[in-house]
Amino acid sequence: QVQLEESGGGLVQAGGSLRLSCLAFGNLGSNSVMGWYRQAPGNSRELVARITVGGSIDYADSVKGRFTISRDDARNTLYLQMNSLKPEDTALYYCNLYYFTNRKYDYWGQGTQVTVSP
Repeated sequence: QVQLEESGGGLVQAGGSLRLSCLAFGNLGSNSVMGWYRQAPGNSRELVARITVGGSIDYADSVKGRFTISRDDARNTLYLQMNSLKPEDTALYYCNLYYFTNRKYDYWGQGTQVTVSP
């Protein structure tokens, strides 16, 4: 079982920055992929960025050049540095971790709210 705890959300003006953190507890597996997703009201949940144990990274086109994902496996922590924030980045941001052994294990945090004012 894995638990994920996000922190770092808040209210910021457009052009500002925030850093999200996700602390993971439990059996994380040896080949986990960790990522950030977001969901705005009325929209479906979408991938923001994800990173493998080996450091391969994917970003949504909408955040490329502004957001940076990183992970510190010694601290079981995932980060998302968000710069040049826009009002359209406003959403509930979720931390996700998954890995495969005999099947896929998929875990989500409760989410942290990010609100960007114009």
